[in-house]
Amino acid sequence: MPWTYIVECADGSFYVGSTTDLERRVSQHNLGLGAAYTRLRRRRPVSLVWAAEFARVDDAYYYEKQIQNWGRAKRLALIEGRLGDLPALARGRSLPPA
Repeated sequence: MPWTYIVECADGSFYVGSTTDLERRVSQHNLGLGAAYTRLRRRRPVSLVWAAEFARVDDAYYYEKQIQNWGRAKRLALIEGRLGDLPALARGRSLPPA
């Protein structure tokens, strides 16, 4: 089944991806065989902090691309299960009114 996932890198940053074999993909990231972002030694090891399973590959890929556009605070809310906070954390909504 397809997955969208977030790994936390050793430097504290997050990497968002999608795959059909979650265990293998996380292993690839840790071996330096994953995405260019996680190949950098300072980003390894990575640890899986969030994942969601989808029925279709294109749905997992779409959600990956959506999360990649989110800021850190919104990604943390997702990881922590604070789904009610997501709308308020949309980019631009955290700015004070003019």
